[in-house]
Amino acid sequence: MKVIAVTGYKSHELGIFDQKHDGIYYIKLALEQRLRSLCEEGLEWVIISGQLGVELWAAEVVFALKEEFKQLQLAVLTPFLEQEERWQEAAKSHYLEILQKADFVDSITKRPYDDPAQLRQKNEFIIMKAEGLLVLYDEEKPGSPRFYLDIALKRQEKEHFPILFITPSDLDILVQEEQFNRVDYWE
Repeated sequence: MKVIAVTGYKSHELGIFDQKHDGIYYIKLALEQRLRSLCEEGLEWVIISGQLGVELWAAEVVFALKEEFKQLQLAVLTPFLEQEERWQEAAKSHYLEILQKADFVDSITKRPYDDPAQLRQKNEFIIMKAEGLLVLYDEEKPGSPRFYLDIALKRQEKEHFPILFITPSDLDILVQEEQFNRVDYWE
């Protein structure tokens, strides 16, 4: 797989309201593990839509992995122009920093938000362009990733389209492993 879309929950859906939250470390670690193994198999592009939360954390992971995997590139395909317009300043600043570092940035609909259909079009377009999907997802709490996942599952019915999940169980195991490996764990 050379091109993968990455998505998951928005930060507020995870109860994360600032960039210092401990959970971000583990989410990024899980993303890094999955993306690293894909890079070792030839991954070249990661596509995100730039939504706050998992997608922007995935962008940060891509930037870190680019030092080791020179072929890796990030595309940010926003659903509409100025998607950050109503965001808080800290979130807007973080987002704009990601856009500046990205290898490719474009908006799928070439106008500001005016119709919820723009979000569906974004999901369809990105799934069409990708060769697989990596998603942080909990079946018991569908939230916003469900919309991406529905489109990916429809594509998967027709053709080979891998969907890779990061689940709450995966994150729990990561947390346990990290705590177990800490020097002060046994004290």
